Amino acid sequence: MAATSASGTNAVRYGTMRDNVINLEVVLSDGRILNTAGKDRNFRKTSAGYNLTSLFVGSEGTLGIITKTSLRLYGVPEAMMSAVCAFPSVQAAVDSTVQILQCGIPIARIEFLDDVMVDACNKYNGLSYHTLPTLFLEFHGTESGVREQVQQTEEITQLNGGSDFTWARDQEERSKLWTARHNAWYAALALRPGCRGYATDVCVPISKLPEIVMKTKKDLLESELTGPIAGHVGDGNFHCIMVLNVDDKDEVSRVKAFTDRLARRALALNGTCTGEHGIGLGKRSLLVEEIGEVGIATMKQIKATLDPQNIMNPGKVI
Repeated sequence: MAATSASGTNAVRYGTMRDNVINLEVVLSDGRILNTAGKDRNFRKTSAGYNLTSLFVGSEGTLGIITKTSLRLYGVPEAMMSAVCAFPSVQAAVDSTVQILQCGIPIARIEFLDDVMVDACNKYNGLSYHTLPTLFLEFHGTESGVREQVQQTEEITQLNGGSDFTWARDQEERSKLWTARHNAWYAALALRPGCRGYATDVCVPISKLPEIVMKTKKDLLESELTGPIAGHVGDGNFHCIMVLNVDDKDEVSRVKAFTDRLARRALALNGTCTGEHGIGLGKRSLLVEEIGEVGIATMKQIKATLDPQNIMNPGKVI
């Protein structure tokens, strides 16, 4: 999680790994042990020297091996409530997300599933949600605070043509709802038994989210590809889970072309080619386009200094 600066459904409220790692113990390429914020230190803020912790969070194993993390903790909220809301269109669902965030509602989770993804989740998990673009939401806080958040959110979703909320109040109901969301990968694969999954993700400024999701849906249809969309839309981040026959060279080529277009569409909207999956091997050329030659040259200098023999995950990222 730390090595890829990963995140998940709670990140809209609590942040990504980069926001929650206070200190790291890292084994460097020459065997020395580095404590990025100083041994056993776990302060809330600092302005002492370079931010080595953030350097290693997201470095994908190319600068050192993370062996220990110190993490921020959060109290368990007094009240938690989850809900599902279906919409007549992708635009309406994503517009609602943008408006909820712009109103400053401190929502804990807000996840988008397109109609294809909802259908897949229904079949895989034995659910019966409407096969429409859908938001999964969760609210954390005091009893009165949650009621206020719910009221404000319902007003916004109804203005955008959203359905009445389907509620999940107790732990068992909420677990069932979020298990369905977290099983999205397996649900997507089940749409085409025997096929393989190829995941990609991008992230854009929240205000650009409706535009890129609509264009991506159109691109999927025109390309005749199976790619259910699920997104941590509260962060402007979403995934296309491409399900393909890897023995069909034409389909493999179309998937690669689609994912490149998706990433460049995000870059054109001042976003990033990956919100949480990382660069790895597949997005190295896109990283150059995103941060520029000087940025890449600086990364290579850091890599050469910390790993002069290029033994730490060689070939990845840069």
